[in-house]
Amino acid sequence: MALSQVEAAAEELLSDLPQRLDHVFRPWAVASPNQPALIGDGKVWTYGALPEIVDGAAAELRHHGVRPGDRVMIVSENSLALAALVLALSALDAWSVVVNPRLSEREIDQIRDHCGARLLYYTVEVSELARAHARRHEAHEVEMGPLGTLAVSPINETTVPEPVEDDGARQVAALLYTSGTTGNPKGVMLTHRNILFNASLSRALRKPTPEDVIYGVLPMSHIVGFSIILAGTLIGGSAVHIVPKYDPASFVDAVRDHGVSLMFGVPTLYQRLLEYKATAGLNALPRGRLRGLYVAGAPLDPTLKATIEKEFGQPLLNAYGITECAPGISGVRAEAPRQDTSVGTILPGIEVRLVGTGGEPVADGEVGELHVRGPNVMRGYYRAAEATAAAIDGEGWFNTGDLARFAGEALFIAGRTKELIIRSGFNVYPAEVEAVLNAHPAVGQSAVIGRAVHANEEVVAYVQLLPGATATKDDLMAHAARHLTAYKRPSEIVILEALPASSTGKILKHRLPAAASPAA
Repeated sequence: MALSQVEAAAEELLSDLPQRLDHVFRPWAVASPNQPALIGDGKVWTYGALPEIVDGAAAELRHHGVRPGDRVMIVSENSLALAALVLALSALDAWSVVVNPRLSEREIDQIRDHCGARLLYYTVEVSELARAHARRHEAHEVEMGPLGTLAVSPINETTVPEPVEDDGARQVAALLYTSGTTGNPKGVMLTHRNILFNASLSRALRKPTPEDVIYGVLPMSHIVGFSIILAGTLIGGSAVHIVPKYDPASFVDAVRDHGVSLMFGVPTLYQRLLEYKATAGLNALPRGRLRGLYVAGAPLDPTLKATIEKEFGQPLLNAYGITECAPGISGVRAEAPRQDTSVGTILPGIEVRLVGTGGEPVADGEVGELHVRGPNVMRGYYRAAEATAAAIDGEGWFNTGDLARFAGEALFIAGRTKELIIRSGFNVYPAEVEAVLNAHPAVGQSAVIGRAVHANEEVVAYVQLLPGATATKDDLMAHAARHLTAYKRPSEIVILEALPASSTGKILKHRLPAAASPAA
Protein backbone atom coordinates (compact mmCIF):
# COMPACT_ATOMS: atom_id res chain seq x y z
CA MET A 1 0.00 0.00 0.00
CA ALA A 2 1.37 3.40 -0.95
CA LEU A 3 2.12 5.80 1.89
CA SER A 4 -0.01 8.91 2.20
CA GLN A 5 1.67 12.29 1.78
CA VAL A 6 1.62 12.79 5.54
CA GLU A 7 3.06 9.35 6.25
CA ALA A 8 5.77 9.84 3.62
CA ALA A 9 6.79 13.17 5.20
CA ALA A 10 6.96 11.54 8.62
CA GLU A 11 9.04 8.64 7.29
CA GLU A 12 11.51 11.05 5.71
CA LEU A 13 11.95 13.02 8.93
CA LEU A 14 12.26 9.88 11.02
CA SER A 15 14.64 8.03 8.72
CA ASP A 16 17.88 9.52 10.04
CA LEU A 17 16.89 10.36 13.62
CA PRO A 18 19.18 9.01 16.35
CA GLN A 19 17.67 6.77 19.00
CA ARG A 20 18.70 8.99 21.91
CA LEU A 21 18.76 12.72 22.65
CA ASP A 22 22.42 12.77 23.66
CA HIS A 23 23.42 11.54 20.19
CA VAL A 24 22.41 14.77 18.45
CA PHE A 25 25.58 16.76 19.09
CA ARG A 26 28.12 13.98 18.57
CA PRO A 27 28.37 14.19 14.73
CA TRP A 28 29.03 17.92 15.06
CA ALA A 29 31.79 17.20 17.60
CA VAL A 30 33.63 15.44 14.76
CA ALA A 31 32.64 17.74 11.89
CA SER A 32 32.88 21.13 13.68
CA PRO A 33 34.77 20.66 16.96
CA ASN A 34 35.59 24.36 17.38
CA GLN A 35 32.03 25.55 16.76
CA PRO A 36 30.31 27.00 19.87
CA ALA A 37 27.40 24.85 21.05
CA LEU A 38 26.32 26.23 24.43
CA ILE A 39 27.06 29.77 25.60
CA GLY A 40 26.25 31.06 29.07
CA ASP A 41 27.39 31.53 32.66
CA GLY A 42 30.42 33.35 31.25
CA LYS A 43 31.55 30.20 29.41
CA VAL A 44 31.51 28.77 25.89
CA TRP A 45 31.26 25.02 25.40
CA THR A 46 32.21 23.92 21.89
CA TYR A 47 30.85 20.88 20.09
CA GLY A 48 34.27 19.28 20.41
CA ALA A 49 34.18 19.69 24.19
CA LEU A 50 30.61 18.43 24.68
CA PRO A 51 31.25 14.65 24.51
CA GLU A 52 33.77 14.77 27.36
CA ILE A 53 31.56 17.13 29.42
CA VAL A 54 28.41 15.04 28.96
CA ASP A 55 30.08 11.66 29.40
CA GLY A 56 31.89 12.95 32.48
CA ALA A 57 28.61 14.18 33.95
CA ALA A 58 27.00 10.82 33.19
CA ALA A 59 29.80 9.05 35.07
CA GLU A 60 29.24 11.36 38.07
CA LEU A 61 25.49 10.68 38.00
CA ARG A 62 26.11 6.95 37.90
CA HIS A 63 28.49 7.31 40.85
CA HIS A 64 25.77 9.17 42.77
CA GLY A 65 23.41 6.22 42.26
CA VAL A 66 21.44 7.07 39.08
CA ARG A 67 20.29 3.94 37.25
CA PRO A 68 18.69 3.40 33.82
CA GLY A 69 14.95 4.01 34.13
CA ASP A 70 15.27 6.33 37.13
CA ARG A 71 13.46 9.63 37.21
CA VAL A 72 15.94 12.39 38.12
CA MET A 73 14.63 15.84 38.97
CA ILE A 74 16.63 18.96 38.14
CA VAL A 75 15.58 22.13 39.96
CA SER A 76 17.16 24.82 37.83
CA GLU A 77 16.90 27.99 35.83
CA ASN A 78 18.36 27.76 32.31
CA SER A 79 22.10 27.13 32.54
CA LEU A 80 24.96 25.19 30.99
CA ALA A 81 24.81 22.77 33.91
CA LEU A 82 21.13 22.07 33.28
CA ALA A 83 21.76 21.34 29.60
CA ALA A 84 24.63 19.00 30.48
CA LEU A 85 22.54 17.13 33.06
CA VAL A 86 19.70 16.60 30.57
CA LEU A 87 22.11 15.18 27.98
CA ALA A 88 23.93 13.06 30.58
CA LEU A 89 20.67 11.54 31.83
CA SER A 90 19.83 10.62 28.25
CA ALA A 91 23.17 8.81 28.00
CA LEU A 92 22.19 6.79 31.09
CA ASP A 93 18.65 6.03 29.84
CA ALA A 94 17.28 7.89 32.87
CA TRP A 95 14.38 10.34 32.64
CA SER A 96 14.91 14.10 32.99
CA VAL A 97 12.34 15.84 35.17
CA VAL A 98 13.23 19.53 34.83
CA VAL A 99 11.36 21.95 37.09
CA ASN A 100 11.63 25.68 37.50
CA PRO A 101 12.80 26.74 40.98
CA ARG A 102 10.22 29.54 40.88
CA LEU A 103 7.55 26.92 41.58
CA SER A 104 6.23 26.90 45.12
CA GLU A 105 7.46 24.45 47.75
CA ARG A 106 4.16 22.58 47.45
CA GLU A 107 4.47 22.27 43.67
CA ILE A 108 8.09 21.12 43.80
CA ASP A 109 7.32 18.48 46.43
CA GLN A 110 4.20 17.35 44.60
CA ILE A 111 6.18 16.68 41.40
CA ARG A 112 9.02 14.98 43.33
CA ASP A 113 6.60 12.62 45.05
CA HIS A 114 4.51 11.88 41.96
CA CYS A 115 7.43 11.00 39.71
CA GLY A 116 9.28 9.04 42.42
CA ALA A 117 12.54 10.88 41.82
CA ARG A 118 15.65 8.85 42.64
CA LEU A 119 17.67 12.05 43.12
CA LEU A 120 17.20 15.80 42.85
CA TYR A 121 19.90 18.14 41.56
CA TYR A 122 19.87 21.87 42.25
CA THR A 123 21.93 24.42 40.30
CA VAL A 124 22.84 26.44 43.37
CA GLU A 125 25.41 28.61 41.59
CA VAL A 126 22.83 29.85 39.12
CA SER A 127 19.69 30.29 41.22
CA GLU A 128 19.16 31.42 44.80
CA LEU A 129 15.68 29.90 44.58
CA ALA A 130 17.21 26.53 43.68
CA ARG A 131 19.57 26.95 46.64
CA ALA A 132 16.58 27.53 48.95
CA HIS A 133 14.89 24.32 47.75
CA ALA A 134 18.18 22.46 48.23
CA ARG A 135 18.45 23.63 51.84
CA ARG A 136 14.85 22.63 52.49
CA HIS A 137 15.51 19.13 51.10
CA GLU A 138 18.78 18.74 53.08
CA ALA A 139 20.80 18.43 49.89
CA HIS A 140 24.60 18.50 50.01
CA GLU A 141 26.93 20.26 47.61
CA VAL A 142 29.07 18.37 45.12
CA GLU A 143 31.69 19.48 42.63
CA MET A 144 30.94 18.29 39.10
CA GLY A 145 33.84 19.56 37.04
CA PRO A 146 32.75 21.82 34.17
CA LEU A 147 29.21 21.90 35.59
CA GLY A 148 30.48 23.66 38.71
CA THR A 149 29.01 23.23 42.17
CA LEU A 150 25.59 21.60 42.41
CA ALA A 151 23.56 20.30 45.33
CA VAL A 152 22.20 16.76 45.34
CA SER A 153 19.44 15.39 47.53
CA PRO A 154 19.63 12.29 49.68
CA ILE A 155 19.01 9.22 47.53
CA ASN A 156 15.51 7.75 47.39
CA GLU A 157 16.18 4.07 48.04
CA THR A 158 12.53 3.06 47.67
CA THR A 159 11.93 4.17 44.09
CA VAL A 160 11.82 1.54 41.34
CA PRO A 161 13.33 2.21 37.90
CA GLU A 162 11.11 2.03 34.83
CA PRO A 163 11.88 -0.55 32.12
CA VAL A 164 14.37 0.63 29.51
CA GLU A 165 13.28 0.44 25.88
CA ASP A 166 15.82 0.09 23.05
CA ASP A 167 13.44 1.84 20.67
CA GLY A 168 13.66 5.62 20.99
CA ALA A 169 9.96 5.78 20.12
CA ARG A 170 9.20 4.05 23.43
CA GLN A 171 12.02 5.13 25.76
CA VAL A 172 11.08 8.24 27.74
CA ALA A 173 13.62 11.07 27.60
CA ALA A 174 11.75 13.74 29.55
CA LEU A 175 8.90 13.90 32.02
CA LEU A 176 7.55 17.45 31.83
CA TYR A 177 4.79 18.54 34.13
CA THR A 178 2.04 20.72 32.72
CA SER A 179 1.15 23.73 34.80
CA GLY A 180 -2.58 22.95 34.57
CA THR A 181 -5.33 25.48 35.14
CA THR A 182 -6.84 23.70 38.12
CA GLY A 183 -6.06 20.60 40.10
CA ASN A 184 -2.83 18.64 40.03
CA PRO A 185 -0.32 18.96 37.17
CA LYS A 186 0.14 15.95 34.91
CA GLY A 187 3.47 14.40 33.99
CA VAL A 188 3.83 14.23 30.20
CA MET A 189 6.00 11.32 29.06
CA LEU A 190 7.95 12.45 26.01
CA THR A 191 10.06 9.89 24.21
CA HIS A 192 13.36 10.47 22.47
CA ARG A 193 11.55 10.20 19.15
CA ASN A 194 8.91 12.76 20.19
CA ILE A 195 11.61 15.30 21.01
CA LEU A 196 13.97 14.53 18.15
CA PHE A 197 11.15 14.51 15.59
CA ASN A 198 10.30 18.06 16.66
CA ALA A 199 13.96 19.04 16.68
CA SER A 200 14.25 17.71 13.14
CA LEU A 201 11.16 19.68 12.12
CA SER A 202 12.66 22.83 13.59
CA ARG A 203 15.86 22.29 11.65
CA ALA A 204 13.99 21.66 8.39
CA LEU A 205 11.79 24.75 8.73
CA ARG A 206 14.25 27.28 10.16
CA LYS A 207 17.36 26.04 8.33
CA PRO A 208 19.88 26.94 11.03
CA THR A 209 23.51 27.45 10.07
CA PRO A 210 26.67 27.15 12.20
CA GLU A 211 26.72 30.95 12.34
CA ASP A 212 23.30 31.16 14.01
CA VAL A 213 23.00 31.94 17.71
CA ILE A 214 19.61 31.16 19.28
CA TYR A 215 18.52 33.18 22.29
CA GLY A 216 17.67 30.48 24.82
CA VAL A 217 15.46 32.30 27.29
CA LEU A 218 12.35 30.09 27.32
CA PRO A 219 12.81 27.71 30.28
CA MET A 220 14.00 24.18 29.59
CA SER A 221 11.44 23.15 32.21
CA HIS A 222 8.89 23.85 29.46
CA ILE A 223 8.63 22.09 26.16
CA VAL A 224 9.79 24.81 23.73
CA GLY A 225 12.93 25.47 25.73
CA PHE A 226 13.63 21.74 26.05
CA SER A 227 12.71 20.48 22.60
CA ILE A 228 12.96 23.33 20.10
CA ILE A 229 15.70 25.48 21.63
CA LEU A 230 18.03 22.90 23.22
CA ALA A 231 17.51 19.79 21.05
CA GLY A 232 16.53 21.74 17.92
CA THR A 233 19.69 23.85 18.07
CA LEU A 234 22.10 21.02 18.77
CA ILE A 235 20.70 18.85 15.98
CA GLY A 236 21.38 21.72 13.56
CA GLY A 237 24.91 22.51 14.71
CA SER A 238 24.17 26.06 15.87
CA ALA A 239 24.77 27.69 19.26
CA VAL A 240 22.37 28.39 22.14
CA HIS A 241 22.91 31.61 24.11
CA ILE A 242 21.50 30.30 27.40
CA VAL A 243 19.72 32.85 29.60
CA PRO A 244 18.36 32.05 33.10
CA LYS A 245 15.54 34.59 33.01
CA TYR A 246 14.22 37.22 30.64
CA ASP A 247 15.41 40.80 30.87
CA PRO A 248 14.70 43.06 27.87
CA ALA A 249 17.88 45.08 28.39
CA SER A 250 19.96 41.89 28.34
CA PHE A 251 18.26 40.78 25.13
CA VAL A 252 19.06 44.12 23.50
CA ASP A 253 22.71 43.70 24.54
CA ALA A 254 22.78 40.14 23.16
CA VAL A 255 21.46 41.30 19.79
CA ARG A 256 23.79 44.26 19.63
CA ASP A 257 26.97 42.66 20.98
CA HIS A 258 26.73 38.85 20.89
CA GLY A 259 25.39 37.97 17.46
CA VAL A 260 21.98 36.58 18.44
CA SER A 261 20.17 35.74 15.20
CA LEU A 262 17.04 33.75 16.20
CA MET A 263 14.57 34.62 18.95
CA PHE A 264 11.80 32.38 20.32
CA GLY A 265 9.37 33.93 22.77
CA VAL A 266 5.82 34.17 24.03
CA PRO A 267 3.87 37.34 23.25
CA THR A 268 4.56 38.78 26.71
CA LEU A 269 8.31 38.80 26.07
CA TYR A 270 7.87 40.89 22.95
CA GLN A 271 5.46 43.21 24.78
CA ARG A 272 8.01 43.77 27.52
CA LEU A 273 10.63 44.55 24.89
CA LEU A 274 8.47 47.38 23.52
CA GLU A 275 7.86 48.67 27.05
CA TYR A 276 11.62 48.66 27.68
CA LYS A 277 12.20 50.66 24.51
CA ALA A 278 9.73 53.30 25.73
CA THR A 279 11.00 53.51 29.32
CA ALA A 280 14.67 53.50 28.24
CA GLY A 281 14.00 56.30 25.76
CA LEU A 282 15.39 54.37 22.78
CA ASN A 283 14.62 55.62 19.29
CA ALA A 284 14.86 52.09 17.91
CA LEU A 285 15.80 48.61 19.03
CA PRO A 286 18.98 47.17 17.51
CA ARG A 287 18.49 44.67 14.72
CA GLY A 288 22.01 43.26 14.67
CA ARG A 289 22.10 39.85 12.97
CA LEU A 290 18.47 38.98 13.80
CA ARG A 291 17.00 36.97 10.94
CA GLY A 292 14.16 35.09 12.63
CA LEU A 293 11.53 36.11 15.19
CA TYR A 294 9.21 33.35 16.43
CA VAL A 295 6.29 33.44 18.83
CA ALA A 296 4.05 30.78 20.38
CA GLY A 297 2.55 29.75 23.68
CA ALA A 298 -0.35 32.24 23.87
CA PRO A 299 -2.70 34.11 21.53
CA LEU A 300 -0.84 36.66 19.43
CA ASP A 301 -2.36 40.12 19.47
CA PRO A 302 -2.45 41.70 15.97
CA THR A 303 -1.38 45.11 17.30
CA LEU A 304 1.68 43.61 19.00
CA LYS A 305 2.52 41.63 15.86
CA ALA A 306 2.39 44.71 13.63
CA THR A 307 4.45 46.81 16.04
CA ILE A 308 7.21 44.22 16.41
CA GLU A 309 7.37 43.67 12.66
CA LYS A 310 7.74 47.40 12.03
CA GLU A 311 10.39 47.65 14.75
CA PHE A 312 12.60 44.86 13.39
CA GLY A 313 11.72 45.02 9.70
CA GLN A 314 10.83 41.33 9.46
CA PRO A 315 7.84 39.08 10.13
CA LEU A 316 6.95 37.76 13.56
CA LEU A 317 6.27 34.11 12.76
CA ASN A 318 3.46 32.61 14.80
CA ALA A 319 3.33 28.93 15.73
CA TYR A 320 1.19 26.55 17.73
CA GLY A 321 2.00 23.54 19.84
CA ILE A 322 1.27 21.82 23.11
CA THR A 323 3.44 19.98 25.64
CA GLU A 324 1.81 16.65 24.82
CA CYS A 325 2.93 17.05 21.18
CA ALA A 326 6.52 17.91 22.07
CA PRO A 327 5.31 20.64 21.04
CA GLY A 328 5.00 21.36 17.32
CA ILE A 329 1.72 21.16 15.42
CA SER A 330 1.72 24.14 13.04
CA GLY A 331 3.75 27.20 12.14
CA VAL A 332 3.95 30.16 9.78
CA ARG A 333 6.80 29.63 7.31
CA ALA A 334 9.49 32.27 6.83
CA GLU A 335 9.00 32.06 3.07
CA ALA A 336 5.24 32.64 3.42
CA PRO A 337 4.68 35.23 6.20
CA ARG A 338 1.14 36.27 7.08
CA GLN A 339 -0.46 39.57 8.01
CA ASP A 340 -3.07 37.92 10.25
CA THR A 341 -2.63 35.96 13.46
CA SER A 342 -2.92 32.49 11.95
CA VAL A 343 -0.62 29.90 13.52
CA GLY A 344 0.31 28.75 10.03
CA THR A 345 0.03 25.44 8.25
CA ILE A 346 0.28 21.95 9.72
CA LEU A 347 3.84 20.70 10.08
CA PRO A 348 5.10 17.86 7.85
CA GLY A 349 4.35 14.34 9.05
CA ILE A 350 1.47 15.36 11.34
CA GLU A 351 -2.25 14.70 10.88
CA VAL A 352 -5.00 16.88 12.32
CA ARG A 353 -8.79 16.87 12.32
CA LEU A 354 -11.49 19.15 13.71
CA VAL A 355 -14.51 17.57 15.38
CA GLY A 356 -17.74 18.83 16.90
CA THR A 357 -19.04 18.20 20.40
CA GLY A 358 -20.41 14.80 19.35
CA GLY A 359 -17.22 13.75 17.58
CA GLU A 360 -18.56 14.57 14.12
CA PRO A 361 -16.42 16.38 11.50
CA VAL A 362 -17.06 20.12 11.26
CA ALA A 363 -17.73 22.01 8.05
CA ASP A 364 -14.93 23.96 6.35
CA GLY A 365 -14.33 27.25 8.09
CA GLU A 366 -16.24 26.23 11.22
CA VAL A 367 -14.74 25.95 14.71
CA GLY A 368 -14.11 22.48 16.10
CA GLU A 369 -11.98 20.70 18.66
CA LEU A 370 -8.49 20.00 17.36
CA HIS A 371 -7.20 16.41 17.38
CA VAL A 372 -3.64 15.47 16.38
CA ARG A 373 -1.88 12.26 15.37
CA GLY A 374 1.76 11.62 14.52
CA PRO A 375 5.29 10.92 15.83
CA ASN A 376 5.04 14.07 17.96
CA VAL A 377 2.29 12.73 20.25
CA MET A 378 3.42 11.81 23.77
CA ARG A 379 3.61 8.27 25.10
CA GLY A 380 1.05 9.25 27.74
CA TYR A 381 0.61 10.78 31.18
CA TYR A 382 2.81 9.19 33.83
CA ARG A 383 0.98 7.07 36.35
CA ALA A 384 -2.36 8.23 34.95
CA ALA A 385 -3.75 5.54 32.66
CA GLU A 386 -7.30 6.92 32.77
CA ALA A 387 -6.18 10.43 31.83
CA THR A 388 -4.10 9.00 28.99
CA ALA A 389 -7.03 6.97 27.65
CA ALA A 390 -9.26 10.05 27.82
CA ALA A 391 -6.72 12.10 25.83
CA ILE A 392 -5.57 9.56 23.20
CA ASP A 393 -8.09 7.30 21.49
CA GLY A 394 -7.53 3.80 20.15
CA GLU A 395 -6.43 5.13 16.75
CA GLY A 396 -3.75 7.39 18.22
CA TRP A 397 -5.65 10.69 17.97
CA PHE A 398 -4.74 13.12 20.76
CA ASN A 399 -7.39 15.62 21.84
CA THR A 400 -5.60 18.95 22.36
CA GLY A 401 -8.59 20.54 24.10
CA ASP A 402 -8.15 23.55 21.82
CA LEU A 403 -10.77 25.03 19.52
CA ALA A 404 -9.62 25.85 16.01
CA ARG A 405 -10.74 26.54 12.46
CA PHE A 406 -9.15 26.45 9.02
CA ALA A 407 -9.12 29.15 6.37
CA GLY A 408 -7.75 27.21 3.43
CA GLU A 409 -4.66 25.49 4.81
CA ALA A 410 -4.08 28.13 7.49
CA LEU A 411 -4.96 27.17 11.06
CA PHE A 412 -6.50 29.64 13.52
CA ILE A 413 -6.79 28.90 17.24
CA ALA A 414 -10.08 30.12 18.70
CA GLY A 415 -9.30 29.20 22.32
CA ARG A 416 -9.36 26.40 24.84
CA THR A 417 -12.44 24.18 25.02
CA LYS A 418 -12.60 24.86 28.75
CA GLU A 419 -12.21 28.62 28.20
CA LEU A 420 -15.07 28.90 25.73
CA ILE A 421 -17.70 31.26 27.14
CA ILE A 422 -21.31 30.48 26.27
CA ARG A 423 -23.32 33.63 26.81
CA SER A 424 -27.06 33.45 26.23
CA GLY A 425 -26.49 30.57 23.84
CA PHE A 426 -23.76 32.36 21.85
CA ASN A 427 -20.12 31.26 21.74
CA VAL A 428 -17.64 33.89 22.89
CA TYR A 429 -13.95 33.18 22.21
CA PRO A 430 -11.72 35.02 24.72
CA ALA A 431 -8.95 35.59 22.15
CA GLU A 432 -11.27 37.74 20.03
CA VAL A 433 -12.23 39.97 22.96
CA GLU A 434 -8.60 40.20 24.07
CA ALA A 435 -7.51 41.28 20.59
CA VAL A 436 -10.02 44.15 20.67
CA LEU A 437 -8.93 45.32 24.12
CA ASN A 438 -5.24 45.04 23.26
CA ALA A 439 -5.79 47.34 20.28
CA HIS A 440 -6.56 50.21 22.67
CA PRO A 441 -3.48 52.47 22.80
CA ALA A 442 -3.36 52.38 26.62
CA VAL A 443 -3.49 48.58 26.98
CA GLY A 444 -0.39 46.45 27.37
CA GLN A 445 -2.16 43.10 27.61
CA SER A 446 -5.46 41.61 28.64
CA ALA A 447 -7.02 38.31 29.64
CA VAL A 448 -10.68 37.34 29.35
CA ILE A 449 -12.52 34.63 31.27
CA GLY A 450 -16.12 33.55 31.79
CA ARG A 451 -18.01 33.86 35.05
CA ALA A 452 -21.12 31.89 35.94
CA VAL A 453 -24.17 34.00 36.72
CA HIS A 454 -27.85 32.94 36.94
CA ALA A 455 -27.55 29.81 34.76
CA ASN A 456 -25.59 31.82 32.21
CA GLU A 457 -22.05 33.11 31.70
CA GLU A 458 -20.77 36.64 31.47
CA VAL A 459 -17.53 37.99 30.04
CA VAL A 460 -14.98 39.42 32.48
CA ALA A 461 -11.83 41.15 31.22
CA TYR A 462 -8.64 41.82 33.17
CA VAL A 463 -6.39 44.51 31.76
CA GLN A 464 -2.80 45.63 32.35
CA LEU A 465 -2.16 49.17 31.14
CA LEU A 466 1.05 50.36 29.54
CA PRO A 467 3.41 52.29 31.85
CA GLY A 468 2.12 55.83 32.31
CA ALA A 469 -1.26 55.15 30.70
CA THR A 470 -4.33 56.62 32.39
CA ALA A 471 -7.28 54.98 30.66
CA THR A 472 -10.29 54.20 32.87
CA LYS A 473 -12.64 51.25 32.91
CA ASP A 474 -15.26 53.43 31.21
CA ASP A 475 -12.80 54.28 28.43
CA LEU A 476 -12.16 50.59 27.80
CA MET A 477 -15.86 49.71 27.97
CA ALA A 478 -16.60 52.36 25.34
CA HIS A 479 -13.79 50.99 23.16
CA ALA A 480 -15.18 47.45 23.45
CA ALA A 481 -18.68 48.66 22.61
CA ARG A 482 -17.43 50.18 19.35
CA HIS A 483 -15.78 46.96 18.19
CA LEU A 484 -17.76 44.06 19.66
CA THR A 485 -21.34 42.93 19.29
CA ALA A 486 -23.35 43.11 22.50
CA TYR A 487 -23.00 39.49 23.67
CA LYS A 488 -19.18 39.61 23.31
CA ARG A 489 -18.70 42.77 25.37
CA PRO A 490 -17.28 42.43 28.88
CA SER A 491 -19.76 42.77 31.72
CA GLU A 492 -16.86 43.91 33.88
CA ILE A 493 -13.34 45.20 33.21
CA VAL A 494 -10.77 44.93 35.99
CA ILE A 495 -7.54 46.93 35.73
CA LEU A 496 -4.57 45.23 37.42
CA GLU A 497 -1.06 46.50 37.93
CA ALA A 498 0.23 43.22 36.44
CA LEU A 499 -1.50 40.10 35.17
CA PRO A 500 -0.36 36.90 36.92
CA ALA A 501 2.03 34.98 34.67
CA SER A 502 4.07 31.78 34.62
CA SER A 503 7.84 31.64 34.30
CA THR A 504 7.44 31.59 30.52
CA GLY A 505 5.30 34.73 30.53
CA LYS A 506 2.05 32.90 29.87
CA ILE A 507 -0.90 34.53 31.63
CA LEU A 508 -2.34 32.32 34.37
CA LYS A 509 -6.05 32.85 33.91
CA HIS A 510 -7.07 30.72 36.87
CA ARG A 511 -5.31 33.20 39.16
CA LEU A 512 -7.05 36.31 37.81
CA PRO A 513 -9.98 36.46 40.26
CA ALA A 514 -7.65 36.11 43.24
CA ALA A 515 -5.29 38.75 41.84
CA ALA A 516 -8.21 41.16 41.63
CA SER A 517 -9.51 40.54 45.15
CA PRO A 518 -8.78 43.21 47.81
CA ALA A 519 -6.82 40.71 49.88
CA ALA A 520 -4.51 39.75 46.99
